[in-house]
Amino acid sequence: MRHVIALDVGGTGMKAALAGPQGEVLHRARRATGREQGPDAVVAGILDFAAELHAYGTEHFGTPASAAGVAVPGIVDEARGVAAYAANLGWRDVPLRDLLAQRLGVPVALGHDVRTGGLAEGRVGAGRGADRFLFVALGTGIAGAIGVDGRVEAGAHGFAGEIGHIVVRPGGTPCPCGQHGCLERFASAAAVSEAWAAASGDPGADAADCAKAVDCGDPRAAAVWQQAVDALADGLVTALTLLDPRTLIIGGGLAEAGDTLFTPLREAIRSRITFQKQPTLVPAALGDGAGCLGAGLLAWDLLASTDRMEVTP
Repeated sequence: MRHVIALDVGGTGMKAALAGPQGEVLHRARRATGREQGPDAVVAGILDFAAELHAYGTEHFGTPASAAGVAVPGIVDEARGVAAYAANLGWRDVPLRDLLAQRLGVPVALGHDVRTGGLAEGRVGAGRGADRFLFVALGTGIAGAIGVDGRVEAGAHGFAGEIGHIVVRPGGTPCPCGQHGCLERFASAAAVSEAWAAASGDPGADAADCAKAVDCGDPRAAAVWQQAVDALADGLVTALTLLDPRTLIIGGGLAEAGDTLFTPLREAIRSRITFQKQPTLVPAALGDGAGCLGAGLLAWDLLASTDRMEVTP
């Protein structure tokens, strides 16, 4: 059975799979990232985990993996295969693609976690069939993936899709990026959690609690929620003006609120656009498995490009 290794590295855990040619999952595995032991230990853990997956495939399917795809957080130089920076993992300039290729003896593709998840959503998830899509993940922060004809644009320097750092409230809340008023300081799950904890007087309250309170008719929750929706709509309309996507896919923790988010968000976008075309707005379909599925797609894409190069006269 020809297969590839797909590995999604998160801040606290790693999700992995062995994936077949049609994207079928042949084996799943999880492991802690081990960031509390430091960046060197994290890298060693990734290499060991990948080697175990490689050995499993050889033993159970009669052949080793043909390639590997790895999705990691932070700043990623996909062209050079370097994990440039990740605050939550503590690493800088890790040549992860080459380290994995040396360990496994197969070609390796390295991708940014959100862009890789967006690739999966656009190709086999909520955006299937869309020639142009924008995937936006509303989690601790906000990041996006710009999809064009089945691929995701990384940008000249690996920063494409960082919609969370569009300034929507000039002079507003400071952002760790150095700007003030960034979208993710108002519309991320973390921002809504912080605002609702303050408004409700419950320091343990989070965005999910706020959504439930909105559904129950709490006016304080409604005010917090609308502030986030308005900021998100402002940021998204800027993105729509620049990118003109056919489908807008919203994922991440905040999207789990369902219609509590999507109904007012559709209206807020509709009320802001003038000449722009309103895209189809849909929730992400693949959940927390999107990064792993996308990593598998990266690996198969790498093999396909290698095969084309080998047959080119």
